[in-house]
Amino acid sequence: MKEIKFMTRDKSNFFRTLNKRVNNYFKDQGIKKTGNWKLYSKAALMFTIYLLPFILILTVDMPGWLQLILAVIAGIGMAGVGMNVMHDANHESFSDKTWINKVMGGSMYILAGNVYNWQVQHNVLHHTYTNIQGYDEDIEAGRIIRFSEHAKQLKVHRFQKYYSLFLYGLLSLNWAITTDFKQTRKYLKRKLSFGKLPSPAKQWTTLIISKIIYYFIWIGLPLIFTDLAWWQIVIGFVVMHYTAGMILSVIFQLAHVMPNTDMPLPDENGNMEHTWAIHQLFTTSNFAINNKLVNFYTGGLNHQVEHHIFPHISHIHYKKLSEIVRNTANEFNLPYNEYKTMVEAFVQHFRQLNYLGHQHELA
Repeated sequence: MKEIKFMTRDKSNFFRTLNKRVNNYFKDQGIKKTGNWKLYSKAALMFTIYLLPFILILTVDMPGWLQLILAVIAGIGMAGVGMNVMHDANHESFSDKTWINKVMGGSMYILAGNVYNWQVQHNVLHHTYTNIQGYDEDIEAGRIIRFSEHAKQLKVHRFQKYYSLFLYGLLSLNWAITTDFKQTRKYLKRKLSFGKLPSPAKQWTTLIISKIIYYFIWIGLPLIFTDLAWWQIVIGFVVMHYTAGMILSVIFQLAHVMPNTDMPLPDENGNMEHTWAIHQLFTTSNFAINNKLVNFYTGGLNHQVEHHIFPHISHIHYKKLSEIVRNTANEFNLPYNEYKTMVEAFVQHFRQLNYLGHQHELA
């Protein structure tokens, strides 16, 4: 793949100015950039929402419809752990202690994922090459969904605004079954890593053992400790993952596949038009940042602009930082993309899917 090179010189001094203002904010407030008691208490809540329904299913006799409701609740908690705990920890912003970040980042394993794969896909590829076709895997969904105006357009994409939402729910299930194995093979071959590259033997061993343990917990234990048939357990497993996948996919897409975000490409020499920080302003979008419930549950992923420029800062600070980032971007005549409500962002996302499905026809 062609090497991507962002501009290294920012003549306007945007990022230097912004970084200084953000650092002064933390200095003036006398607080750390990592998590605090608010994040830790929220982490405990999300783990409870995720794990308690499963414990109840294992230990309490109840009708099937109630078990399905608990599976949905577990899926909500599963997404909550991913957005509020695992995400910050694997960005090394959950705590100022490395070992705590590693432990909390390891929650990825009980979400059916793999830490190495996630850090490469998210921290390395997505955060470095945001919205760049062929480099950012978050805007790739095989051939069935077209997220970028630079991807090949197929006839089926004319209908993607109708069927995409149903496919979004498969994200987490794909993690559990196939995605991690494909990514490990690909990333090790390309020698990609976030930090030290693991040995292939260690990575494959970790991946296989963690998958076995995961399936034993979520499939094996119900087979052992309940009277549920295997197909009932599989249905509950799929419902949980589908719920989590739907939530995570929608949140991810509302931040990047939008009418107000760019999908830039490098020139023939691999050079990008902007510096990395300014590139983030053009390719990310916030939504519903004044909605307390959305702020709380999404782990700051609705503050995507702040997160992409300062991924090493915990999401609990993004609401305060958003004023600094917005004012600085406006001062330098740079975009600050946002939608006031989640409903507006949701509608605009599917309008963008419709445009991408008919792009060449419209042109």
